[in-house]
Amino acid sequence: MDNSATTPVAPEVTEAMLPYLSEKFANASSIHQAGTETASAVSNARSKVAKFLNCLSKEIYFTSGATESDNLAILGVIKSFVARNPGTRPHLIISAIEHEAVLEPAKHLDKSGLAEVSRLKVGTSGIVAPSELAKLIKPNTVLVSVMLANNEIGTIQPIAEIGRMIEKLNQSRKQKIYFHTDATQAPAYIDCDVKKLKIDLLSLSAHKIYGPKGVGALYLKKGVPIEPLFFGGGQQNGIRSGTYNVAGIVGLGQAIELISGRKRQQENQKIAALRDYLIKNLSKKITNVIVNGDLKSRLPNNANFAIKGVEGESMILMLSQAGIMASTGSACSSGSLDPSHVLLAIGLPPEVAHGSLRITLGRQNKKSDIDALIKVLPPIVRKLRAMSPLK
Repeated sequence: MDNSATTPVAPEVTEAMLPYLSEKFANASSIHQAGTETASAVSNARSKVAKFLNCLSKEIYFTSGATESDNLAILGVIKSFVARNPGTRPHLIISAIEHEAVLEPAKHLDKSGLAEVSRLKVGTSGIVAPSELAKLIKPNTVLVSVMLANNEIGTIQPIAEIGRMIEKLNQSRKQKIYFHTDATQAPAYIDCDVKKLKIDLLSLSAHKIYGPKGVGALYLKKGVPIEPLFFGGGQQNGIRSGTYNVAGIVGLGQAIELISGRKRQQENQKIAALRDYLIKNLSKKITNVIVNGDLKSRLPNNANFAIKGVEGESMILMLSQAGIMASTGSACSSGSLDPSHVLLAIGLPPEVAHGSLRITLGRQNKKSDIDALIKVLPPIVRKLRAMSPLK
C-alpha cells in the first residue's frame, strides 16, 4: 500500500525489457546494425511517450528519473537565462508543497545567488490558487514550477488554469515566463496532454507507472532555452549526454502504453472505490483522525491521514511487522525526523503532522487488503497512544 513510493513492474514491461538486457545489448549510438536496432527501440519508446503527452518526439528527453528531469528543468532554464542575460538575476516561483527534487535545486539557486525564489503557499485543502500565483509574478520572473499532483496528500493542482494565465501574461511581457510541472505521480491517473495543460516542461518517472526504476523523461517544448546539467558524448542534442539506458527506456515506453486508454479509466474507478472504502471505514474504527487534502481534487489512489497522539514512524514499522507496507510521507525523505513540509504547509501543527499515514493503492490491491489494514491498524494505534507523549 505504498504505490506512490514505487509500483511493481508490470509483467508486460519486464517481457519487453528482457531482450535489451541480454542479446540486444548494443550501444544505441553505434552506427553498426546492432546499434541501429537498439536505436530503433529507443526511438519507438520516445514516440510512445510523445503520443501519450501529445507532443513531438523530438521534445522528449530520456533521463535517469524524475529527480534528474526536475533538476534539468529548474537549473537548466535558470542557468540558460543567466548565460544570456549577464548581470540580471532571474526570478523562480515554486509551490510550497513541491517534492524535494524541485525544492532542493530551488534552494541551491537561492543560496548561491543565481536566482530569486518565491514559494507559493497552499490552502488547507492542499491546492494552490492561481490568483495568489499572479501576485508573485515580477518583471524578472523566468520560470514557474507547480506539481501536477502531490506525492504525499494526492491533491491535483489547477495546472491548465495556471498555464492559460501564464500564456495570457506572456502576450504582453518582455521576459517570457516558462511553466514546468512535476507530473511524477500523475500519468497513471490524469490526462497529461501538454497542450491542454499549457506547459513548457514536464517531468515523469517510469517506476511510478509500473515501469522500471532508474529511467524517466523530460518533455521540453521546442524553443525553450535550457543548459545541460552535465557534458559528454552529446546524445539527445547535447541536452542530456550519456549512453542510452535502452532496456529502461523500452520499459518506460511499454509502461506508458499500458496506462493509456480505456483500461486506465476502469482501473482508476476500481482504485478510487477502494480508497473511499478505506477512508469511510478507517474513520469509524479510529478516533481523532484527519483526512489530509481535498477529497475531490485528488488522485484516486491516495488516502493520507493524520492520526492524533501517534508517532508516524513507529506506526509504519508496526504495520510492516504485520505485513502491511505504507508510508508516513514521501519515501525520499523517510529518513528524516522532521514533520512533512507538505502537512505543515496545509496548516497541521508539527505534533499532528508527525502522526501521518499515507496509503497509496495500486492496480494489484484488493478489498481484502483494505480489510486487513482496517483490522490491524486500530490496535496498533491504541498501543501507540497508550505509550505516546503526544496525547
